[in-house]
Amino acid sequence: MNPKEVEVLELIRQNPYLSQQEMAERLDMSRPSLANFISNLMKQGKILGRAYVLPEEKTIICIGGANVDRKFLMEHTAQMGTSNPASVSGSVGGVARNVAENLGRLGHSVKLLSIVGNDSEWGLIKSASSSYMSTELTKVVEGSSTGTYTAILEPNGEMLLAMADMKIYDALTATYVAKNDSALLSAAFLVIDLNCPAETVEYVRQLALANEIPLAVIPVSAPKMNRLREDLTGISWLILNQDEASKYLQLDIASTEDCYQAVEQFLNRGARTVVITGGKTGAVAGDSTGIYHYKSIQVDHVIDVTGAGDAFSSAIVHSVLDNRELKATIRSGMVNAAKTLESNLTVRHELTAVQLQKELEELQ
Repeated sequence: MNPKEVEVLELIRQNPYLSQQEMAERLDMSRPSLANFISNLMKQGKILGRAYVLPEEKTIICIGGANVDRKFLMEHTAQMGTSNPASVSGSVGGVARNVAENLGRLGHSVKLLSIVGNDSEWGLIKSASSSYMSTELTKVVEGSSTGTYTAILEPNGEMLLAMADMKIYDALTATYVAKNDSALLSAAFLVIDLNCPAETVEYVRQLALANEIPLAVIPVSAPKMNRLREDLTGISWLILNQDEASKYLQLDIASTEDCYQAVEQFLNRGARTVVITGGKTGAVAGDSTGIYHYKSIQVDHVIDVTGAGDAFSSAIVHSVLDNRELKATIRSGMVNAAKTLESNLTVRHELTAVQLQKELEELQ
């Protein structure tokens, strides 16, 4: 061992629960440099296990959006430039929060790392979420407004337009996330959505890579794909739709064949497993074993599309932690998404691990 490695090892012996950022500051070095020293010590067998903190209860940490969602369901086909009769409903949402609730209902220990305002919207989110996740890592900012998302739906439930006030997530910085390193390093799985700034996404990617923590990245929309850097190494699961893939790769993706090519490009950039969803056309998923197409599950009556993508992603994470193979993992995602499409809730209340397994068996 070199002198710096000796210093790092001694500091870990003194307090194995220090975050990487705290250790880097004490040793007067950058956090990436510290991560390299820790990686070398692990290879030498001086540190056993992943990094230096063991996972607690297989906790999943979801990083990103926690919003209040409002949905306007129009009574008739939209007429632009005039008032349209509609009914309005509200619920809590946000990609990271929705995924966290799905996973909590599936029986996992989950923590939400987000940022919110000290307002009534945060009160709604906390009340609706506390039974399924811990919000201890969520920062409450005085004088800021909690994120809001408003969707306008056609009578058949298809989205016509969506508007989002997500300015608060600009404050979900890498510096703030780094203050929670001890929690992140003890996680069994990390999930991040692209409500987070680009530098935060990159920080979490590097942390996951350096410490061999599984990481799923879930985009929010095509315009936010620029928050994902070119190097995708360290991303265990990249789950996105055709529009998001097209925006990132600057490709016209209009067919299943196009999706095959897109998945291959994502894999070549370092992502370990990639899933591109196409709604009724199913999904194309690939990893080191190959690239495959999976047919969609027919839904006769779509009530609301909101939350279906989050249901898909969370069932994938659930299945990965259950050590299921790729085909069964994608199938789980599709079943949870299909059942969510048939619900007027963003996260369906009947969801449990037993219920999802039963639904999978019924569709075989």
